[in-house]
Amino acid sequence: MTVKKILLLTGDYAEDYETMVPFQALTMVGHRVDAVCPGKRAGEKVKTAIHDFEGDQTYTEKRGHDFVLNASFDAIDPVSYDALCIAGGRAPEYLRLDSKVIALVRYFAEANKPIAAVCHGPQLLTAADVVRGKRIAAYSACAPEVTMAGGVYAEIAVDAAVTDGNFVTAPTWLAHPQWLTQFLAVLGTKIAL
Repeated sequence: MTVKKILLLTGDYAEDYETMVPFQALTMVGHRVDAVCPGKRAGEKVKTAIHDFEGDQTYTEKRGHDFVLNASFDAIDPVSYDALCIAGGRAPEYLRLDSKVIALVRYFAEANKPIAAVCHGPQLLTAADVVRGKRIAAYSACAPEVTMAGGVYAEIAVDAAVTDGNFVTAPTWLAHPQWLTQFLAVLGTKIAL
């Protein structure tokens, strides 16, 4: 297997599972994953939130864990990365206001490098204006943003995922098995059992 260098973009109150699980799973299969947050350096932490589906009209939110970043946003060179992974939760809402984040997302899209985004992560894709004509899954509350940005909102089960070219997207962390499998396929990663 060829080791891929993956950039994981997260931030304060990113969804806990959507930060920790991809970081651990992609590392476990042998890839190098650098987790970054704008304005923070390696060794600093982001606070996460746990979103759950408990029968209410929307998800509930609870305080998650502290997640330690292992790379500094200002020190990264996107050219050196093979793929981008975007955590969901509330972080994308404020991260999409950062012009450096938008430029980073555009770089990966224009370079046709694999991009995975789950839950609210596609908010960064829509803000970067890179989803036109693409089938994109996201948390249902983000559907209008996908459509207004020219994407085709993929109305799929919360535990499903969709791949369209270099984009792998999913509506919630319940889809981790699906989107991680699809992302590994786009990366060209084969796992022998």
